[in-house]
Amino acid sequence: MSSLERTLVLFKPDAVARGLVGRLTQRFEDAGLKIVGVKMQQIDADLARRHYFDLEERHGKSVFDAISGFMQQGPVIALALEGAEAVANVRRIVGPTFPDQASPGTIRGDFAHHSKAYTEANHKAVANLVHASGNPEEAKYEVELWFSESELFDYQTLAERFTF
Repeated sequence: MSSLERTLVLFKPDAVARGLVGRLTQRFEDAGLKIVGVKMQQIDADLARRHYFDLEERHGKSVFDAISGFMQQGPVIALALEGAEAVANVRRIVGPTFPDQASPGTIRGDFAHHSKAYTEANHKAVANLVHASGNPEEAKYEVELWFSESELFDYQTLAERFTF
């Protein structure tokens, strides 16, 4: 049996500004993921650099600058979620990076519409509502970046009595 994992979800400034936080959070809870940490925060340039530490190397300075600037436009809400195979399950719920490639039923497929061509042509970050850790190692790094140990909680939900 796979062990429980923790992963990070960020509701980006577009999700917060559009008032979607409650609806999006419900999707994770409906899937049996447990919130073990939550906070609202304004990202500054230092936190953007630490969070997206390898983005410039992987995708270039213009992509890093666009995403970093976008993430600093307004507050974000960070969730630390826990569950069986949490990283993969969150990624499935969120959908692919570019909303035009996301299936209906995913967060990005239901609530966003930007395409890679649009964002590149207009030199914009993709407004895709959420960040989700890409793999278990990234999740561990990101949860530790965003939350101190005292900000993470261990408790049992009623659902866990029936599923674990």
